[in-house]
Amino acid sequence: MTEISARRPVPPVTDRATWQAAIDELRVDEKAHTRAGDALAARRRRLPMVEVDASTPLIGVDGRATLLDAFAGRSQLIAYFQMWHAGRPAADQCEGCTFSTSHMSELSYLHSRDVSYATFCDGPPEEGFRYREFMGWTMPWFAVPPESVDRLVAGRHFGILVSYLRDGDRTFETYWTTGRGNEVMAPSYGLLDRTVHGRQELWEDSPPGWPQAYGTRGGQFRRDGRPAAQWSRLATGRGDDLTGAAAPRP
Repeated sequence: MTEISARRPVPPVTDRATWQAAIDELRVDEKAHTRAGDALAARRRRLPMVEVDASTPLIGVDGRATLLDAFAGRSQLIAYFQMWHAGRPAADQCEGCTFSTSHMSELSYLHSRDVSYATFCDGPPEEGFRYREFMGWTMPWFAVPPESVDRLVAGRHFGILVSYLRDGDRTFETYWTTGRGNEVMAPSYGLLDRTVHGRQELWEDSPPGWPQAYGTRGGQFRRDGRPAAQWSRLATGRGDDLTGAAAPRP
């Protein structure tokens, strides 16, 4: 037994030819999975759509705005609806939303396809803007005032990922998803799925003894009592309070 296998279980060691043959066999199913995903994407492109009032009020970092403004002149918009816990410090904000939103740092490729991206946040605007600053996020960020929630959320809940289309001054919702559908935002999970120990979550089908320390009720996104991505921000001296008592440092 090697030193590493004494610490935690590992796969059996084999020669390269045998290893490659196993990967080649797996690759057949991987390609089928990819083609199935392509077929689902084709069905999404053929869905009908529903109109949403383009004048629906939002609040941006520069003041009053509308749903139409969030498109920033482009023909399509993807919006993630960030949950919010009003009056609470950064440590108590939604760990799943923080996990998803933290991955959205480079928007140039979306823009090159005439697609804008924005975060729509529930709760007091000043708190959401401070959280954006605390996290160092740069994506467009809009607060959703109470009078706009019903128009945009329409009986669902924050934590949804929504696609919109603009036709002139009219706006339409074309698709939405939530739960594991939001994983498309977070390549960290896709990369973990390529590792031998996977996501290390309790639901996964892993060999006996594989590390599985995380559940699915938020703890998988937290470390030492707060969303994991926040620790690097605190290390730079940014304030944890979002209500105005301690301003985050840029």
